[in-house]
Amino acid sequence: MSSDDAAPKTTTEWWRVDTATLHARKQELEVLKRQLDAEQNAILAEINSRGIRGCSGHSTLAGLILEDFLVSDKEAAARADRVLALHPGPSIGGDPEPPLAPLTAEAASEGAIGGGQIDAIIKTLARIPSSVPDEDVRAGEKILVELARHAGPRQIARAGRRLLDELDPDGKEPRNEDPKDTRPELRFIKHRDGTLGLKARLDLETYARLKSDLDPMAKPHKAVDGVRDARTQDERYGDAFTDYVRLKTTSRNLPGQAGEATHILVTMSYGDLIRDIGEAHLDLVGPISATDARILACDARVRPGVLGTAGEPLDIGRSKRTVSLAQKYALTLRDGGCAFPGCDMPVPRCTAHHIVFWRHHGETKIDNLVLLCTKHHRLIHRSEWKVQIAQDGLPEFTPPTYLDPTGTPRRNTMHLRT
Repeated sequence: MSSDDAAPKTTTEWWRVDTATLHARKQELEVLKRQLDAEQNAILAEINSRGIRGCSGHSTLAGLILEDFLVSDKEAAARADRVLALHPGPSIGGDPEPPLAPLTAEAASEGAIGGGQIDAIIKTLARIPSSVPDEDVRAGEKILVELARHAGPRQIARAGRRLLDELDPDGKEPRNEDPKDTRPELRFIKHRDGTLGLKARLDLETYARLKSDLDPMAKPHKAVDGVRDARTQDERYGDAFTDYVRLKTTSRNLPGQAGEATHILVTMSYGDLIRDIGEAHLDLVGPISATDARILACDARVRPGVLGTAGEPLDIGRSKRTVSLAQKYALTLRDGGCAFPGCDMPVPRCTAHHIVFWRHHGETKIDNLVLLCTKHHRLIHRSEWKVQIAQDGLPEFTPPTYLDPTGTPRRNTMHLRT
């Protein structure tokens, strides 16, 4: 390498540059910034489509952006919305979910439009009723994109309102002015990013009971080494609801199925199970990945069904898989809650995880079990984190090399053990 190559780059003395060049350069840099944003969004979309957000413990794309880029909650949510709107969503047993705004994505990749303009366009497109033909939606998007090349978010929003008036002249249905006799409704839905969800309308009593149960479970985790809980309020309530459902379905007082406790069935072929590839079928949901099937299979109330090449049932679970009550007590005394370093989740919100997976002939015994909360259970299955029982009989976790090249094992010090 020559001395010239090794020399540091000098900062441009902008005070020496004429005004016309200053204006030209600032415009060039804005285009470059927008192109880089578009490239980064494409990378985030690919990460999202691969389903590897859980590799670093993030439950949502917005959560990944929040923690990896150290931005505000508002900016993280806006950037995640752009990624999901401009790129195809992950496939759930079929073709990928088409993007909301493909023409907007093309203009963004050129560097012709930026964040605020993109937000104004996708906000309008998201409000167009599903009954409007796709060709009309694309025609309307084209109008907004061409306007955005020389107009700001405010003008785009104004044009968007006019577009909505043309595509949906009737507007929203009038609100029901008498909500007193609300009939409870619950709908299971699939989001564009591949996640599943619920949409509900509750009567006042049910709403109050549910919120009262979830509020204490949705409190922020205790700070560890000065680091606060980075989850948003919505994410905390989401985690609380997940644990709430798990707690309720373990109750002996709930209705059973054919004389047994509540259970669901996961079915996959024997070959896919051994090779760790392909898809499984989750009862009441549909196709899921082999990884998700393994995560569910750690729960004693999920019954695995393995099929042969001709589709014949080979194995419908093994009773030894279930953690006994005595083993659960022993894990409670040893782990005190989620054993993952820095997690303060209590025992009732954890499940027993087989360190050597059941499908790898791991036994259901104390030195092959560890308590994990929902978040860290998925992390262990989806990432390169490793867990083992140390010589003193306590669980310890080794992070991936990209997080800690030294490979130093870590332990949870949040729980008091007897």
